[in-house]
Amino acid sequence: MDFHSRATNYLVTASDDESIRLYDVQNSMCLKTINSKKYGVDLVSFTDNPTIVIYSSKNGWDESLRLLSLNDNKYLRYFKGHHDRVVSLSLCPHKEYFVSGSLDRTVLLWDQRAEKAQGLLHVQGRPAVSYDDQGLVFAIAFGGYIRMFDGRKFEKGPFDTFSIGGDDSEANVIKFSNDGRLMLLTTKDGHIHVLDSFRGTTISTYNVKPVLSNATLEASFSPDGTYIVSGSGDGSVYAWNVRNGKVACWGSTDTEPPLIKWAPGCLMFTTGSSELSFWVPDLSKLGSFASVK
Repeated sequence: MDFHSRATNYLVTASDDESIRLYDVQNSMCLKTINSKKYGVDLVSFTDNPTIVIYSSKNGWDESLRLLSLNDNKYLRYFKGHHDRVVSLSLCPHKEYFVSGSLDRTVLLWDQRAEKAQGLLHVQGRPAVSYDDQGLVFAIAFGGYIRMFDGRKFEKGPFDTFSIGGDDSEANVIKFSNDGRLMLLTTKDGHIHVLDSFRGTTISTYNVKPVLSNATLEASFSPDGTYIVSGSGDGSVYAWNVRNGKVACWGSTDTEPPLIKWAPGCLMFTTGSSELSFWVPDLSKLGSFASVK
């Protein structure tokens, strides 16, 4: 799932029925459904244009990324270079660059205007990748470490490397807070780490049920960086205060962790599993996180 960074009423989803759906959240409407039966669909992200997305394949025989116009269901460009499933995708907020991480143990850097990758980084494990909100820095997490790169001179290697306190389980998701001061990292063993993105010090670590399948443990910062919402290996949804711990938990009949995205600039987050749900937290009482679904 992905919210558009500016046209925040637009949400795009990719689902196991091999479809991409565009929603107008404000008016509770599904605007368009596009099928990708030939290639399958896994990860999906908006570009700067709310009618154009980049998505990854899920068919096992073609691992290309695709630039797709939702207006006319037309492929604008193919990005070929990975040789195994793409498990992480992050677009630069202010330029036409993006990074992708794959189970082939590579991270590729791309320009949306060119079919060939602009850069290649080798990793030792499943990589999680993310640009910061300024689009100047990107992080790659794998093997118990987070490596920080300057997007303008990535070929010189990481300018800093942070340890994740001995947690060397598979990295799932890495994200920056909106102000760039914090990072979160989720791992397959059910750990959610919050770090100072400048010093690399661990601020807190929270634990949920481990992920027992090929699913991904997701988490997302609130717009002000005070809270995190996360999934769990048992399908539950948790809310955490970044510095003070768990404030709420909602159970689920699903057995895999839900996808989770906090809408930019507003108090609403979305979860996706067997259904798509929208949540509005009630923060009127100090320390509470009641939610209206």
